[in-house]
Amino acid sequence: MSFVGLEQSTLANTLREHGLVSEEELARGMDAPPDSPSERLSERLQRIGVVDEGMLTQAMAIQNGMTYVHLLPGLGDPNLTDLLDSDWSRSHAVLPLYQVHGELTVAISDPTDVFTLDALRRLTGMKLRLVVAQANEIARGIAQAAESQSGFAVDDIIDDMGEQDIRIVEEAIDELDNIEEVAGLSPVVRLVNFFIAKAIREGASDIHIEPDEGVLRVRYRIDGVLRESLRPPVRMAPAIVSRVKIMSSLDIAERRAPQDGRMQVMLDNRSVDLRVSTLPTYHGEKVVIRILDRNSMMGDLSSLGLSDRILDGLRDLVGRPNGVMLVTGPTGSGKTTTLYAALATINSIERNICTVENPTEYNLNMVNQVQVNERANLTFSSALRALLRQDPDVIMVGEIRDRETAMIAIEAALTGHLVFSTLHTNDAISAVPRLVNMGIESYLLAAALNGVLAQRLVRRICKSCKVAVEPTERERALFEVQEIALENLSRGEGCAHCGQTGYAGRAGVYELFSIDDALRDLITKNPSLAPLKREAHKQGHASLSHDALQKVSQGVTTLEEVTRITELS
Repeated sequence: MSFVGLEQSTLANTLREHGLVSEEELARGMDAPPDSPSERLSERLQRIGVVDEGMLTQAMAIQNGMTYVHLLPGLGDPNLTDLLDSDWSRSHAVLPLYQVHGELTVAISDPTDVFTLDALRRLTGMKLRLVVAQANEIARGIAQAAESQSGFAVDDIIDDMGEQDIRIVEEAIDELDNIEEVAGLSPVVRLVNFFIAKAIREGASDIHIEPDEGVLRVRYRIDGVLRESLRPPVRMAPAIVSRVKIMSSLDIAERRAPQDGRMQVMLDNRSVDLRVSTLPTYHGEKVVIRILDRNSMMGDLSSLGLSDRILDGLRDLVGRPNGVMLVTGPTGSGKTTTLYAALATINSIERNICTVENPTEYNLNMVNQVQVNERANLTFSSALRALLRQDPDVIMVGEIRDRETAMIAIEAALTGHLVFSTLHTNDAISAVPRLVNMGIESYLLAAALNGVLAQRLVRRICKSCKVAVEPTERERALFEVQEIALENLSRGEGCAHCGQTGYAGRAGVYELFSIDDALRDLITKNPSLAPLKREAHKQGHASLSHDALQKVSQGVTTLEEVTRITELS
């Protein structure tokens, strides 16, 4: 969303005086160089992660002397949506909420848009009370009101379902242009559409459809943690699984072997890619749908929330003409997002950038992306060999999982190419012995490897219910060992905005291991983990837990969340 209506000259004061950001965060944003000469302060602060859309919307409300509100699910009277054309409401981000004694309360996203406000008064013909809300929350409210009017609710779907509907669906559809356009085709179709749409709107990364003994669960992974969303009747399991298979072009007759597929849906005027995996279990087939929302992709490296030290080091690594840079971490730790941000940082018309991925998660402009296809014998190693004949400057390999792929990547780096890839290790330094164990000669690895970034994702404390708490002596000791200043800890008390979890959104924690000449000599002579850690510590290397504790001291996350994703050392 554009925040042109914000008074840029007083934005910093508004954010500071109303406690929307800390002095440290604001100073970091003010000191950051603009992305372009025309970049506004609000755009710069949002780009580097100091503020989000909610904070800027709240600042706009304050500057215009209006009330800012969170539009929680179900807030407002759905019957009032008939007052305005739904397409007009969506395009102008306007949502009628309540009508009391002839006064209509309306949520708007831009209080400075006088043309929309004039049109609103003319179309309703009523006395208006205006409140300000985020554009995405208004869009969600419009969609929920439409669902309520059309009866698009789980209980209604199940109540309408007869025994004839509890069957394996056998007729495929050619394409699914809009997930909501087919909401009335059948109860099974409507239910599947409902929980996919609900997951996307709630910001889930995965949907788990799990049959158990007498139970069928649908769970969403939100901010890295699974939450149960609904329990359809267990007799619906075969129909639901078959419907998902049809949508993703899988074989509905095959129930004894795993399958992988994909589909694309349109929701709220945006395209969302879904990756589907089925797995036979004791109680029936389990389905996991991974949601790849292009709108959630970040920009370049400056948007990842890296500390200044790590950001400078990473920029140095991605700016080199050749060598290997690795990103390590478990599945779902944001490795692909980081690699895409690195590519975005160096992407230009003068470079030939090629990738080999499985799957290709997001399309990048001016980047040649190849998706692995095992059936066609297009593996990581074979695709990488082919790419080397395409005159690349930069190569990104989705994952190094075997000696052959690792060897080709090392040889590419030694022959003048810059290579990015991912590896599964517990920390950054462990990548060296891991590659040696794969069969890479230590002297080749020492010559080719530029650096390794390890990362994890932690849940952010919800800003709507964030409170300060006094740390215990044991907790203070953890920070003293790492030489990190600590005044108070923070936590979320739980509110409607965060689903009573105390967390909303996620942040990255990082560890950067840059290879210098001393470490290259050590890798050649003795690439074991212990001596590498001793040398890195001697050079002032900061561990993953150090960056995580920094995030805790800054009030970004909690100690409980840090101990969930890494060992404190």
